[in-house]
Amino acid sequence: MRPRFFVRAGVTAATLIGVAWGAVWATERAAPAAPVTEVTAEGQRRVRREDFRPSLADPIADAREFFFTRAIYGGGGYRRGTWAVDFPKADRQFLTIIDRLIDLLDAYERENAVRLDDPELRRFPFLYALEVGYMYMTEPEVKGLRDYLLAGGFLMIDDFWGTWEWDNFEREIKRVLPEYQIEDIPLDHPIFNTVYNIEEIVQVPNIGNAQRAQYGGRTWEQDGVVPHVRGIFDEDRRLMVIINWNTDIGDAWEWAESPYYPLKYSTYAIEVTVNTIIYAMSH
Repeated sequence: MRPRFFVRAGVTAATLIGVAWGAVWATERAAPAAPVTEVTAEGQRRVRREDFRPSLADPIADAREFFFTRAIYGGGGYRRGTWAVDFPKADRQFLTIIDRLIDLLDAYERENAVRLDDPELRRFPFLYALEVGYMYMTEPEVKGLRDYLLAGGFLMIDDFWGTWEWDNFEREIKRVLPEYQIEDIPLDHPIFNTVYNIEEIVQVPNIGNAQRAQYGGRTWEQDGVVPHVRGIFDEDRRLMVIINWNTDIGDAWEWAESPYYPLKYSTYAIEVTVNTIIYAMSH
């Protein structure tokens, strides 16, 4: 993976205005501005907010442009509350990281968990959900998520493993978007190079497996040997849902600064999520 910034200022900066508190999806385009990048001590490039802000029309003061929003879902099963795995530590840790790397993204620094059936959900264009192998949505949650996605929202799925959990998730997401197909996302799709060049899909293990993998242990769980990145597109080929299967990206955020968590996994997890957020906010 070679990090690079290919952020189109006229699209991304203008979109970020629309994510401010109280906005839904409407954005106003700004004049193009060439970003200036810096290189951190870790060798990762950083875009400064001030390189974009002067070009923004009517910036909203006293408001945040991005909220890392986690989906709260209910349902049944013996593992209630799986929406909250790694919460809130992983969310806060990731927000700390993106604050260092993407200065143009004025992100709220705390967690923001919202129920799928909450009308306020549509105020937040980016949504993260995990452990969906144990998701059993209520009918109001199904309707809320469908309305959210068809209105322009973006959903990132993470941390579910193996055939059984895939089958459960597929049944649930088909209740939400029965008319759309799930398909593999090729590596030449823009989501893999919006900010960083992603050249391979890396299986990100939980911290226990990550440590054991350094001594020949496995990185996967259940029968989820091969990681996949799949998606659901609308009729205009807008990516509505990105599905990270047989991988645990959130655990890598949570343990990114631990000396016991291998750098190659946390690097991939951070870069692919930064790409996903910037893609979601600019499309």
